Amino acid sequence: MSRRLVPLAPEGWIFILPVVILAAVALLTQWYIAAIVLGALAAFLLNFFRDPLRRGSEREVDVLSPADGTVVQIKDVEDGAVWPGLTRQISIFMSVFDVHVNRAPISGRIVHYRYNPGKKIAAFAEKSSLENEQNLVVIDDGRAAVAFKQIAGLLARRIVFDRKEGETVARGERVGMIKFGSRVDLFLPPEAEILVKLRDKVKVGLTVLAHLKEKA
Repeated sequence: MSRRLVPLAPEGWIFILPVVILAAVALLTQWYIAAIVLGALAAFLLNFFRDPLRRGSEREVDVLSPADGTVVQIKDVEDGAVWPGLTRQISIFMSVFDVHVNRAPISGRIVHYRYNPGKKIAAFAEKSSLENEQNLVVIDDGRAAVAFKQIAGLLARRIVFDRKEGETVARGERVGMIKFGSRVDLFLPPEAEILVKLRDKVKVGLTVLAHLKEKA
């Protein structure tokens, strides 16, 4: 049985195609060192922009990871500092080897979207959550709200968010990506049960990070 090819994020082709063409030209002109270097770069880009199909939990109480990466912070934040009613934070650092597509952590309506320009501090640093270029997205499922920040890192060059305020998204649905190294912060209500620990590896759209309170 043949293996299915992993889909690629459409944002990647603008980077991948020129490198592949240059590698082919270098090979045809027998400039082998350049061909090897460009081939390695093409392989890196193909890996970076992969967008694997993920089918995580569909339970209403499950909050799926909005990003691939490593949990670098779990902490409480002041109510209203990010959004009213959200006081728990999980931060995920995305290395250049992780999938950089972001997916909705819950199903619901996007009640708030805001872009803030800023710095490009290394994404694993705590202050990057406040000072770096970022998008803030708040999703409300009619029972509770959950927010996440797409945060640019030291190497990040563009944050992509494909949705608009007022739209409805499904749990695990693709909503954007961050190009070249970054971080995603997830914000939850105080009664949420967090299921991950520091240094845990998580998968976008697949790992359940927390449980929300059951409907009354």
